[in-house]
Amino acid sequence: MHKLQDVQNSPSDLAVDIDRVGIKEFRLPLVVRDRDTGLQHTVATVDLGVDLPAAFKGTHMSRFVEALEAWREHAPEGPVPALDYPSMRGLLEDVRLRLDARRAYVRFRFPYFRAKAAPATGSKAPVAYDCTMTGEMTKGEHPVFTLEADVPVTTVCPCSRAISRAGAHGQRALVKLAVRMTRFEWLEEFIDIAESSGSAQVYSLLKRQDEKFVTEQAYDDACFVEDVVRRVAEKLDRHVHVSWFRVEVESFESIHCHNAFAVIERERGPRRC
Repeated sequence: MHKLQDVQNSPSDLAVDIDRVGIKEFRLPLVVRDRDTGLQHTVATVDLGVDLPAAFKGTHMSRFVEALEAWREHAPEGPVPALDYPSMRGLLEDVRLRLDARRAYVRFRFPYFRAKAAPATGSKAPVAYDCTMTGEMTKGEHPVFTLEADVPVTTVCPCSRAISRAGAHGQRALVKLAVRMTRFEWLEEFIDIAESSGSAQVYSLLKRQDEKFVTEQAYDDACFVEDVVRRVAEKLDRHVHVSWFRVEVESFESIHCHNAFAVIERERGPRRC
């Protein structure tokens, strides 16, 4: 059989190191840990990459898919793997060895659902949160894992409430939270931190009694985007197992033609998980 040319291993035209090369937007069914039910099925979009030395023209793209398939096939849970730090560590090490790379990177983006009860009637409906788990591994070093969650909240403008004869403008805001931890913590814990930091929470199902409750609660706890980001940061700064965090709050202003945002980032200790 005629031997096919291996173009990827041919010399590079330009001797420039590449920080990260690989595949993006690969969709994969998996399960994530759920504090209430144990495991939750979802579908993740995966980015997977490695570094590439200047001597090589290209990487071996097929090996990234092979690594994901091997990760899926050898998962203790069966053909739908459970996403956690130990399993991500195994995937990163396998990818790094398959590609003979010094560094490996993976990112899983997935919707995470919680059954949320309305505050007055207790009516339940699922709320979806866009979440991300990222892992980076360098040969001879401890891997770094980052957990992210986008959490919607409601805010009411304190200035509008103070100067207006009747009412105040309110809007939905998004808390974008990223943390690194020294041990496993439930995703729900960080969602709770974000949801408790706005004027009021956001729900999928509200009856009239619930809407009255949420509206009055938000009005009584009017807060700027600056207030929300400080509240979240203060809670994360007191969390004994958070070693680094970044919080961005973006407010989708209802009476302005622009959004408002605020960011706090802090390093609190070794990035070891």
